[in-house]
Amino acid sequence: MAKKEQSAESRKTDTRAANKETSVVQQGVNSFDKGESGEVSVEQKLANLYKLQLMLSEIDKIKTLRGELPFEVQDLEDEVAGLQTRIHNFQLDIKDLDTAIGQQRIKITDANTLTTKYQEQLDNVRNNREFENLSKEIEYQGLEVELAEKRIREFTSESKVLAEEIQKCKKMYEERQADLKSKKEELDEIISETKIQEEQMREKAKQLETSIEPRLLAAFKRIRKSARNGLGVVYIQRDACGGCFNKIPPQRQLDIKLRKKIIVCEHCGRIIIDPALAGVE
Repeated sequence: MAKKEQSAESRKTDTRAANKETSVVQQGVNSFDKGESGEVSVEQKLANLYKLQLMLSEIDKIKTLRGELPFEVQDLEDEVAGLQTRIHNFQLDIKDLDTAIGQQRIKITDANTLTTKYQEQLDNVRNNREFENLSKEIEYQGLEVELAEKRIREFTSESKVLAEEIQKCKKMYEERQADLKSKKEELDEIISETKIQEEQMREKAKQLETSIEPRLLAAFKRIRKSARNGLGVVYIQRDACGGCFNKIPPQRQLDIKLRKKIIVCEHCGRIIIDPALAGVE
């Protein structure tokens, strides 16, 4: 329980920290020029892509804050549904066993009735052959009673085991329901704290996407999707790609700083810009 409370508190702290980070990033995004009407230069295209990258990275951070909670909630919902189904099936099995026990008791009653009838007929037998036949019938009905009683014991034992399983499942069901309620409340709280922020970022990202030509935007999204950390645009860091950290040749660094064409990393395929364009000294 203490671990759950600690985890919840940790997520709340992360949420507040992310809100501060988003404010800082937003100030950085707003520091870029909005671009002019007419043909967009390569430099402006790169700037727009980097602004979009910043926004999408912030949305990724918001999702990260939720962590594994959505998956935990889904797993718990599946487990609760599974327990309900298991309990229902066990209850149906017990009903079937009760029906089977009832049928065996009817067999015992019928066998006892026939035994009584045959015993009365023994008093009026006319020969040994009839006596032997009636004796065999009485013996057979006795065996039927024994078999029915044996099956009743077996069915009763099975029913008892199933009843115990139902109690275990019900106890587990109550525990999982409590866990699910707690996780849902935690997830709802995080979502409520970040929902407006996420919606605002998504709206701004959509608006910015309209200023980027479709082919370039599609390429950026494809790069970003294949990148492990979701970065489609990175800047040079210590003469290396900011995504895969492989060294970039001096001439290629110069081409990147000139901002005359869009250049991608030869190793990871990410779009590379110079630090100044990213607002980094």
